[in-house]
Amino acid sequence: MMQVDFYVLKEASDAARLRLACRLIEQSFLAGQRVLVIGQDEAELATFDALLWTFGNRAFVPHEMLGADPAGSEAPVQLSADGTLPAAASGAFDVVVNLRGDAVPDGTGAGRVIEIIDGDDARRQQGRERFRAYRERGLAPSHHNLDSESQIGNG
Repeated sequence: MMQVDFYVLKEASDAARLRLACRLIEQSFLAGQRVLVIGQDEAELATFDALLWTFGNRAFVPHEMLGADPAGSEAPVQLSADGTLPAAASGAFDVVVNLRGDAVPDGTGAGRVIEIIDGDDARRQQGRERFRAYRERGLAPSHHNLDSESQIGNG
């Protein structure tokens, strides 16, 4: 069964939400897991792409845009602004980090989904809807309240 983890920040900051995503992705990368990041749109993904190179002094998270054959890519972290994934993506990732407003679609084959929500009212409401959507699929999402994104260590 797929594990779904919701990380909820008090701060209403898109920047804090994206930094937390970077830290969680780094942990997954260091654990040898392949990660798919699904962004809201191309603009957010471009910002996130740059942030993955700069979020920490010693951080190195090799990543690239999602290709037609994700399993054939050497980059352990791949980025996509499209909620629909190529058929070859099914089973190619251990973790999916969802930055979109809707739930991750069935069929990714990932063992874990990470959802990150900040204190913004609209994003909180979208998060509640995603939480319900996962429960309606028969999953049992976990909920982690964080005072700040720095509560997540570097591995």
